[in-house]
Amino acid sequence: MKLKLAGVVRESVVDGPGIRYVIFAQGCLHRCPGCHNQHTWDLESGEEVPVEYLLQDVFRNPLLSGVTFSGGEPFLQAGAFACLGEEVKRRGLSVVTYTGYTFEELVALDLEPVKRLLKVTDILIDGPFKLELKDPTLPFRGSSNQRLIDVPRSMREGRVVTLEV
Repeated sequence: MKLKLAGVVRESVVDGPGIRYVIFAQGCLHRCPGCHNQHTWDLESGEEVPVEYLLQDVFRNPLLSGVTFSGGEPFLQAGAFACLGEEVKRRGLSVVTYTGYTFEELVALDLEPVKRLLKVTDILIDGPFKLELKDPTLPFRGSSNQRLIDVPRSMREGRVVTLEV
């Protein structure tokens, strides 16, 4: 299985808690004004990378707290990201997923690959970036409409449970 990627950052402290390996999906339909990853929008660009290669690369670094799926839009490749996330979780690391969709929109889709990706996600940072709500003081987010969601708890309780960092 392969993912179409814009790139990776092997160590980041700004894309979720702890030291994270960040995988940038190629392709995004949201096209948020002011997006700092506009190069990830094109659905045809990027490089196809085997999931197995990414797993090997991730587990070369024993200092990692987890893996972050960013974009672009990871939910456009939900099945492949879910597969990667399942193995990451099996090996004891956390998963943070960024999306321009809201949690409610994703749940309403009722698609199996989307459900699988949500199931492996510990923290979902949801919602489109809104330039008029840009706030560089917010941890892990670009605008104040975006939420840090505790996905396992939200799924158990049937309501959005946000996290404060």
